[in-house]
Amino acid sequence: MAAGDRKTLSKQLVALLLGAALSTYSNGFPAAFAQDALQGLRPNVSADQKLILSANELVYNKDAQIVSAIGGVQINYAGYRLVAQRVEYNQQTRRLMALGNVELIAPDGNRMYGDKIDITDDFANGFVNALRIETPDNTRLVAETGQRVGGTQMILNRGVYTACLPCAERPERPPFWQVKAERVIQDGVKHTIRLEKARFELLGHPLAYVPWIEVPDNTVKRKSGFLFPTFSASQNLGFGLSVPYYYVISPSSDVTVTGTGYTTQGFLADAEFRQRFENGTHTLRVAGIDQLSPGTFTPGTSDAENDFRGVVASKGAFRINPRWAFGWDVMVQSDNNFARTYNLKGLDESTHTNQVYLTGLGKRNYFDLRSFYFDVQNADPNDVAEKQQAIVYPVMDYHFVAPQPLAGGELSADVNFTNLSRTHDDFYSVAGFDRFRGLEGQTSRLTGELEWKRTFVTPQGFLITPLLAARGDALALNMTPPPTSGTFVYDGNYDDGNAATRSMFTAGLEMRYPILGTTANSTHLFEPIVQVYARPDERLAGSLPNEDAQSFVFDATNLFERDKFSGYDRIEGGTRANVGFQYTGTFDNGYKLHGIFGQSYQLGGQNSFDTADLVNVGADSGLETDVSDFVGLGGIETPQGVALAASYRLDEKDLDFRRGDLTAGYQTDNFQGQMIYTHVSAQPEYGFAEDNDEIQAKAAVKFKDYWTVFGGVAWDLQDNTVVRKTIGLTYEDECTIFTIAYIDKRDTTAETASDWSIGARLTFRTLGDINLGTPIDASPTIYQN
Repeated sequence: MAAGDRKTLSKQLVALLLGAALSTYSNGFPAAFAQDALQGLRPNVSADQKLILSANELVYNKDAQIVSAIGGVQINYAGYRLVAQRVEYNQQTRRLMALGNVELIAPDGNRMYGDKIDITDDFANGFVNALRIETPDNTRLVAETGQRVGGTQMILNRGVYTACLPCAERPERPPFWQVKAERVIQDGVKHTIRLEKARFELLGHPLAYVPWIEVPDNTVKRKSGFLFPTFSASQNLGFGLSVPYYYVISPSSDVTVTGTGYTTQGFLADAEFRQRFENGTHTLRVAGIDQLSPGTFTPGTSDAENDFRGVVASKGAFRINPRWAFGWDVMVQSDNNFARTYNLKGLDESTHTNQVYLTGLGKRNYFDLRSFYFDVQNADPNDVAEKQQAIVYPVMDYHFVAPQPLAGGELSADVNFTNLSRTHDDFYSVAGFDRFRGLEGQTSRLTGELEWKRTFVTPQGFLITPLLAARGDALALNMTPPPTSGTFVYDGNYDDGNAATRSMFTAGLEMRYPILGTTANSTHLFEPIVQVYARPDERLAGSLPNEDAQSFVFDATNLFERDKFSGYDRIEGGTRANVGFQYTGTFDNGYKLHGIFGQSYQLGGQNSFDTADLVNVGADSGLETDVSDFVGLGGIETPQGVALAASYRLDEKDLDFRRGDLTAGYQTDNFQGQMIYTHVSAQPEYGFAEDNDEIQAKAAVKFKDYWTVFGGVAWDLQDNTVVRKTIGLTYEDECTIFTIAYIDKRDTTAETASDWSIGARLTFRTLGDINLGTPIDASPTIYQN
């Protein structure tokens, strides 16, 4: 071939490879019929790309002006690879044609197959016979013929699309699902795809037929139109059909309006407006309903006592710069249970946390400023739980680590500022013990703490870490003191002044001695740990409000914490020693072991966990005595799929089981199961009058390749009652997922709209989801294919 013709052939090969105009398409449907290369008329190929051509024979017919590559033709060019029996270029008609078992592989991995590919020199018009396209994610498009017309349209005749793999044993069998259309027309000007006489088939049987439908192609990111409808069924709402409509307002804003019709309660309108800015996003949501049959709900609940119900919610998140961000999440509703009753996604928590925040994150420090309002959602119209919640405005946290070592150690600082108020007292009694979870009024606290620590390694392998810490608190108090007589009585020495200060100084020492042992088939790491913290007694213990240190559980996870309280309102005081060990073992046969065990000792001073407190936070915690309960955790994993784990607290005198859980699991290729037993001994002073014992079990069994049946149950051993049960069925293959579940929860407080519900989800890969009911929380998440 003449050198001048090679350049011409390269140009035409670009046109042939633009048959990639027929080979690459997006994963979304119906945009699955659109190819990226169809949107432009020229591939992005640099002029210096090399062409490699291999063929059994290369013939140039000077009279007919046809250049032919014959027999085993292979062409590599600009990342494209072409295989054909024959490739011809006609210099007179300026057309390039590939013939015979043509296979074209695009740089992105998409494959196109055809008997003949014919394309014009101006790259505008082309024709393909017996077209088949495969993508790396196993989606397939087949058409009898494909043709580019006018340089702007691509027409596929008798097209079939699916994301399902063919049956290996019977490839002639129809895929699980497929979409067929008489004609598929992609318009490069309008950027639309029109399907004519389209039908959806399941197992070879037509399920849905559409005379025609026009949708945006993959170049259109957002387009107004109806979305997939969803269905629901619940006890007091009836059967529901939700139809969402998506509307594009501008390139940076849109809205989704959803109308839901319930057979029992009527029509629910829900609109969500979204606005994107250069540095963040904002969402505004409004929903409401005029209930047709409030009487179907439990009498005396807010669900039953309100006809018109609604909610307004706003959420924003903005980046000020790479380190700073601010945002908010607020909701206001007509009553205290609307969003939860109607399962408004994102708003249906039992307690919705309204907040406004400002955060900053640096390399060695962070800053967080937040205000909170807690919206308690339940169906009791007379409930004051929400009014008893604290309004936080604001709480500020700052943490800093010095960039340079101080005396060879690390210096860090923490600052916390909390300002909150409460409009109602939160007092209650359990088993004759009064608890004061919240006091009416306002309080502010500023806390600052410095900590220095350094680790030394001795020649014998000991890790010795000395620690010094200093903390100070300043409080402004404007809260009503707890009563000392009457129905509720606080017998602590509460400080009823307008201000208070306190301090804490700590000197600590930690010693670890890791011992590594190895055998011919195993490795063991045994690490004894001893900590000693010398401190004065906690000042004003039980005399100040306790808002953020009410939650307390003593277990192996916080055994080695310097301050075991969960917040700043309490400080651990007195001299204390924590003693224990950690162990990890691995075996060549696949077995793994781990464990922690230890105990804590009050060596001197007043035990902070045995002092008066508004909520009795240290009572029956296992730390209220000079010698604490034993705490530990441990687990074993086996190569046979069995896993056992336990966390426990044992009485230091008689080793009675005070608190903990035991988890047992088993997993094979076709089965997964898990059982959890939880025990919490009664802590009357801390708010738990009775022992709490519960067993939770869940399992999933896979059968017939793609089918899985799953279920779960939670059983309260004290009341001998099943509090939650679930059963469901799932089908999952490479292109389809179907799940249906029945969920039944015990409703002892009339806080929910329904005791039971049914949920289902049908997902066609690349097409979308069809939902029935609320999200299926009980899906077989313990089973992983």
